[in-house]
Amino acid sequence: MRPIWEGAISFGLILIPVKLYKATDERKPDFHLVREDDLCPVKYIRVCKFTGEEIPYDKIAKSYQYSKGDYVIFHDEDFKKAFKKRTENIEIFSFTGVDEIDSKYYEQPYYLEPAKGAVKVYTLLREALKRTGKAGVAKYVLHNLEHLGILKAEKDVLILNQIRYDSEIRNAADLKIPSAENLAQKEIDTAIMLIDQLTSPFKPEDFKDSYADDIKKAIEEKKKTGKIISGQTDEAQKPGEVIDLLEKLKLSLEKAGKKHVS
Repeated sequence: MRPIWEGAISFGLILIPVKLYKATDERKPDFHLVREDDLCPVKYIRVCKFTGEEIPYDKIAKSYQYSKGDYVIFHDEDFKKAFKKRTENIEIFSFTGVDEIDSKYYEQPYYLEPAKGAVKVYTLLREALKRTGKAGVAKYVLHNLEHLGILKAEKDVLILNQIRYDSEIRNAADLKIPSAENLAQKEIDTAIMLIDQLTSPFKPEDFKDSYADDIKKAIEEKKKTGKIISGQTDEAQKPGEVIDLLEKLKLSLEKAGKKHVS
């Protein structure tokens, strides 16, 4: 793996030089756009909206329109000057309990590796976080944007989880959320029994990306035969269909019981 950023974790007077790595890989198949008639590859080009003239990449700059027709140009060095030392540090402002972060805030995980000479202090922070069950709340700059992050220890590695700002989370109050007043107690009890029956420790390695596998299989089928054979699907309830909820819960409970026995 290649680091995508190098800097330091800072808290108090402590500075820990680190390298930042993406902790995830893209899992989607790599499709290319072509003209269907002759498979001519489709290429996106950057052009001037006014003249249609193609613009070389090295002539393109970021700008902000502060009033109609008026722009201010920003180059990479401008971003660095604007953020000053924040472009070089993951600055921890406070610590909080690992379980206190609502899951909807999590966005992107990164691995942190100690740079040369930082092994001891990196290990010290990692062990202190592990033994206290705490995580660091930090700010850092990446790709010319300031991000909020949660720094936590997982086994032997420090992980920086990029999280969303509260202002980015939409309010659910506008949604039409039903109340529980129309549910019968027997339905609730049976649903709880089904949940208990299907409860087990979460093991992410047990879950595979079956959709990507199906797409790859479909690609192989189309390579060989020129067509895709529709896969088998379970009988599913159609949206809006009226069902006997309790009966469905009982059947689900029975099916779950058989799976656990087998």
